Amino acid sequence: MTIQNKTMLITYSDSLGNNLKDLYENLEEHFGDAIGGVHLLPFFPSTGDRGFAPVDYDEVDSAFGDWEDVKRLGEKYYLMFDFMINHISRQSKYYKDYQEKHEASEFKELFLNWDKFWPENRPTQADVDLIYKRKDRAPKQEILFADGSVEHLWNTFGEEQIDLDVTKEVTMRFIRKTIQHLASNGCDLIRLDAFAYAVKKLDTNDFFVEPDIWNLLDKVRDIAAEYGTELLPEIHEHYSIQFKIADHDYYVYDFALPMVTLYTLYSSRTERLAKWLKMSSMKQFTTLDTHDGIGVVDVKDILTDEEIDYASNELYKVGANVKRKYSSAEYNNLDIYQINSTYYSALGDDDVKYFLARLIQALLQAFLRFTMWVY
Repeated sequence: MTIQNKTMLITYSDSLGNNLKDLYENLEEHFGDAIGGVHLLPFFPSTGDRGFAPVDYDEVDSAFGDWEDVKRLGEKYYLMFDFMINHISRQSKYYKDYQEKHEASEFKELFLNWDKFWPENRPTQADVDLIYKRKDRAPKQEILFADGSVEHLWNTFGEEQIDLDVTKEVTMRFIRKTIQHLASNGCDLIRLDAFAYAVKKLDTNDFFVEPDIWNLLDKVRDIAAEYGTELLPEIHEHYSIQFKIADHDYYVYDFALPMVTLYTLYSSRTERLAKWLKMSSMKQFTTLDTHDGIGVVDVKDILTDEEIDYASNELYKVGANVKRKYSSAEYNNLDIYQINSTYYSALGDDDVKYFLARLIQALLQAFLRFTMWVY
């Protein structure tokens, strides 16, 4: 289905019912034509991180249904799927083949080998400290091969999520195969999850490494275009990076809008929101709430540090279902880049404020020159 300028619902397959069949029926019964698109959060077999440690993109998790259920949704709504270009599960057939056959495995170069990445006598502590990482230690994990030997693989996120080596041809073949399969099953738009971590390079922080990241994105976009899909690179970081991505003619998320809108409604001051609306990209998905929570790092320099602290503290005061520890180092959220709360809860379950927030989001849509979608 052609992507349309209509509201897109972001949902897990079991959030509105128990499975994809329930989701379809609930959309039909309760949403009517209010929804034009559906972002199905990872619905593949997975071993962790609520689906973001995929075992196999070829299958739909049987708890949710099958590909026919996905295609049925695609007959009425345009669909977005996630592709975790940075990693795959260590329970995947690729990892297990490598673990069993070691150097004889056809997938040995699919994974980024930590030990082989570094020159002799490295990494130093300074090297590890430089890495933009999601852990309080070096992002590596031991792999024990069937022959008894031990090596280490790059492991940015959870223990189940082993990083891929996007510089290798075997990985590009895997990317092509995955995109082709997703497109053939109704995917109109691919969200590249965690893409900014995918390129690793010596003497960098291994996050959004330029110009290498553009070479990767352009290759993936060319592949996607062959199969009639488009890309939405996903990144939570300083808003200037979103501007760079948009300048390269990719769609971006407006992850700054949620926190700026909260600050506006908490403080009754509108100058920050007005400034942001004038600045924001013309090719974007606006969003107030996602499964990730409410972005904080995204609004640095749009709001001052004092204003960010004020909005965060106000959110904690009224947030009906948020606990501060889930947005702290205690929960391994090391850079405190998001606060885990629904948007309705962040507004104290206030229907009027929630309506105003959605109205701001809708009005932003009216001012954009290019097509965009609202979550």
